Amino acid sequence: MNIFRHRPLGLLAPAVLLAVAGCSSADDNSAVAVPTPDARTAKACRTLHPVLPEKLDGRNRNDPTPRSAYTAGWGNPAIILRCGVVRPPKMVDPKVAEGGDRNAIAGGVDGVNWLMEKQSDGTWRFTTARRVAYVQVSLPKGMSAQEEGASVLADLAPSIKKAIPKGIASMR
Repeated sequence: MNIFRHRPLGLLAPAVLLAVAGCSSADDNSAVAVPTPDARTAKACRTLHPVLPEKLDGRNRNDPTPRSAYTAGWGNPAIILRCGVVRPPKMVDPKVAEGGDRNAIAGGVDGVNWLMEKQSDGTWRFTTARRVAYVQVSLPKGMSAQEEGASVLADLAPSIKKAIPKGIASMR
């Protein structure tokens, strides 16, 4: 069964998407864990970094520390992007594929497939699917998954489609 259908984020389960989105935030003093991708994934991530937008959902680019070709940020508190993360366990969970896991939803926004996971603190994390590298986006608390989340993912879609080819990412 194909769990990554091409459908707008707005059609996903409204009750789930009304939750606040995010997983981490960064300000000038916050550090973000830098992924350590394999060579193939690292090459794709280094291609993504320079084509990322300068503004995302109206927020200026404000990359977190330590500076890395595998991380990016916008605003304060920041929307955080990490490229080269490991595959989320829920990406292969049959309950997600069957729609039986209310804490994870698969969907597509502007030609990029995403796994949207509700975190234990009630926030959300988005991870690309069916690309040669996993790209993870976390929104700070207070941003709506349905409104700002859809806008963020739509703003990132052209860069991801340009830099991260469709395919199967490393299984690490």
